[in-house]
Amino acid sequence: MVAQETLSGRQPESPPAPGPGVGRAAVLRRGGRAGWPRTLLAVAAGPLMWAAFPPQDLTPLAPVGVAMLAAALYGQRARTGAWLGLLAGLAFFLPVLTGIARIGPDAWAGLSLVEALYWLPLGALGALVTRLRGWPVWSAALWVADEALRGRAPFGGFPWARLAFSQTATPLTPYAALGGAPLVTFVTALIGGLLAYAALAVAAALRTHRASATAAPEEGSAGPEESPAGGGARVLVRAVWRAVWRPVAVAAAGGALLVGGGLAIPVPTGGRPVTVAVVQGNVPRLGLDFLGQRRAVLDNHVSATRRLAAQVRAGTVARPELVVWPENASDLDPYREADAYAAIDGAVKDIGVPVLVGALVDTPDGTKVENRGIVWDPRTGPGNYYVKRHPVPFGEYVPFREVLTKMIKRFELVPRDFAKGTRSGVMRLGPVDIGDVICFEVAYDQEVRDVARGNVLVVQTNNATYGRTTLPPQQIAMSRLRAVEHGRTILVAATSGISAIVAPDGRMIHRSREFVPDVAVAGVAARTGRTVADRAGAGPEWALTALGLGAAAAAGVLGRRKNEGN
Repeated sequence: MVAQETLSGRQPESPPAPGPGVGRAAVLRRGGRAGWPRTLLAVAAGPLMWAAFPPQDLTPLAPVGVAMLAAALYGQRARTGAWLGLLAGLAFFLPVLTGIARIGPDAWAGLSLVEALYWLPLGALGALVTRLRGWPVWSAALWVADEALRGRAPFGGFPWARLAFSQTATPLTPYAALGGAPLVTFVTALIGGLLAYAALAVAAALRTHRASATAAPEEGSAGPEESPAGGGARVLVRAVWRAVWRPVAVAAAGGALLVGGGLAIPVPTGGRPVTVAVVQGNVPRLGLDFLGQRRAVLDNHVSATRRLAAQVRAGTVARPELVVWPENASDLDPYREADAYAAIDGAVKDIGVPVLVGALVDTPDGTKVENRGIVWDPRTGPGNYYVKRHPVPFGEYVPFREVLTKMIKRFELVPRDFAKGTRSGVMRLGPVDIGDVICFEVAYDQEVRDVARGNVLVVQTNNATYGRTTLPPQQIAMSRLRAVEHGRTILVAATSGISAIVAPDGRMIHRSREFVPDVAVAGVAARTGRTVADRAGAGPEWALTALGLGAAAAAGVLGRRKNEGN
């Protein structure tokens, strides 16, 4: 009875032994208001969730980590939950963002702390909703709400390492075709909540029967069958099972339905065939000074394209109908630098098909830089182009520049701010319309959704600064989820890797190694159909966010009424 009441969200009428679901009775003398067991549980949740992300790819650990955090939050006050959320956030973001350390340890620690702060409200509201029936559902919705906020503010947000991005090659991936990344996050967190629900039921039943066994000698009721020799262990197991079989069955059935539901969702695989080429020219060396290698990087991509043209003429490689170069393939402005223009134009004429060229271009007034993807035709030269709409704060532009550059000399590496683009990334490239996003724009739902009407999606990126860290494989994982979400082939072109070709169902057709020249030619599907996620847009995210926040508000009202009644 105690186990079932505790898990339904109601507090037992008589104060039981300290443990999950007891609220203030669970407070220990040390380890903060939550006590050491819950504190350690929350801290351990972070590394478990991190291990679910690339390159570790231990994907089942994501819901396990969510379950551990949910169990730590269960029955706690909001302020205690906020503290536990912060600890879990730090333990998660510090390892998942280690690639940022290439910029500097201070940048890595600072960004990790800022991202962990978003888990303060996640922990606080997550603790509140455990007072309600069905709390795993409301808790999962709060994960969506938290990621919605983190992906939008400040400076446009930083939606890296969302829970959904740990599930890009699992039975949960197809949910992206229905509700995008927010729905995948929700389902992943819901499985974690169900695991916590079952675990807390078992823990509560064990405490109850342990307390009964301890009290029995005092009442003189202990018998031979309650002792170890008399089969007391079997009695305990049977008693606990009678108390917990319902919540365990509910959790198991719910998890099975969610996993089975994902496997039953159809994802597209076919489409009009088109032959594409993705060029990874490579950089002379990794690090922050890749911009100082501008001519060498351009020459590498020109040479790789010319080698491809020679192979096509020799008949050893299929002739592509379009070619994609990465971001920063030319950091020499081809509109102003005659040598750069001639080098690019010569390579495009040699291959004889349109090439999407990543280049940095000065704005007309010379005060800013545009990060462009330029459609370069072998006959007419540079034509339509896309300008990155979401430049990286503190990397491609410096907020509060006059103040911060005096304090942090590293910002002098960004002498001019990058301009924000305003035009769509949907452009004609050879026989298809492409939807272009640049670098970490692939992490943003809206940016990718805006260009998903293209037949093929393109991600132009430069990972030279973060090469051989956790960040490039995490970016590939995002691209795999986007492929399923929008039912589109995705071409990822990176200067130094990882470049990739991803099928509409998320399968990897090609994946390059890092810091090697690589040219991939493949036949892919060009599609025009739209997924349910395309039609729904941001609707699922807003609906789940409202669900979570509404539940938290209801829990707060019920808590106040209960306190007033006492």
